[in-house]
Amino acid sequence: MKKLPQAKRNQLIFVIVAIVAALGMIYFFLISPQNQEKSKLLADAAATASKLEAIKKTVQQADASAKKADEVMAQLNQTETDIATGDVFAWTYDTIRRFKSNYKIELPNIGQPVQSDVDILAGFPYKQIKFTISGTGYFHDVGKFVSDLENKFPHIRVLNISMEPVEINSEKLSFRMEIAALVKANT
Repeated sequence: MKKLPQAKRNQLIFVIVAIVAALGMIYFFLISPQNQEKSKLLADAAATASKLEAIKKTVQQADASAKKADEVMAQLNQTETDIATGDVFAWTYDTIRRFKSNYKIELPNIGQPVQSDVDILAGFPYKQIKFTISGTGYFHDVGKFVSDLENKFPHIRVLNISMEPVEINSEKLSFRMEIAALVKANT
């Protein structure tokens, strides 16, 4: 480059600077915006892919949720087979008499059931009946009866129970209990 005349050398430097400037302008005005656009498109594609995965997961969970809802509905229908419907007095009498047959207690009195709204939860989709039963039996037989009654019928609760000896120095007790049970509305 030292052997080139001054004018040619200046022209060569000017051409090199012009080429570098042209390449810089091409990079900053053409390539750089396209790289930014490419990065933006890749980010958008990644976000869309993650949304798609979330939607697929939701669809899979929807199937599992529907299956679980069907199982719960079947379990509810099975549980509702023991709930009182129709003539609640006949249901009360038959249910308590059949259940009592396995226990060594006497139940001479099953009270008339009184139907009302459920007083524990407002807007509950069932009604409730309350009735009293009274009878006699030994303490452990009465306790077993109450325990098994609430375990076999999850929709029945013993609310109040009172016990007294039948006679002095007797192990046999006279008992009276109030029972609340759910009633399935007629549909």
